[in-house]
Amino acid sequence: MSKDIRTPGVDDLFDAVLSLKSREECYRFFEDVCTVNELLSLSQRFEVARMLTAKRTYLEIAEKTGASTATISRVNRSLLYGNDGYAMVFERVPKEE
Repeated sequence: MSKDIRTPGVDDLFDAVLSLKSREECYRFFEDVCTVNELLSLSQRFEVARMLTAKRTYLEIAEKTGASTATISRVNRSLLYGNDGYAMVFERVPKEE
C-alpha cells in the first residue's frame, strides 16, 4: 500500500524549496535538510533518469554513476509508470554540456 505524500508537512517542505532563489541557497538548505548520502542518492537517481531518457544501457549507467541495477530499475519504473516529473524537469532544465 502506498503512503499519501500530500500532507501539510510535505506542503511546507515544498513551499520552502520553491522559495529558494539560487543554487547556493539550494546547497545551504539541502545540506541542512539532508545527509550527504541522501543528497548524493537523489542526484544519482536524477543522473540515472537522464541517462535512461538518453537510451543508455544499464551497464553504461551503472559504470558511470555507480548505481546498482536495482536503483536503475526503480528509476526506470518511475520513468515508465510515474507522474512524468522527470520529463517535466528535463524539458525545463536541459543538461548543460
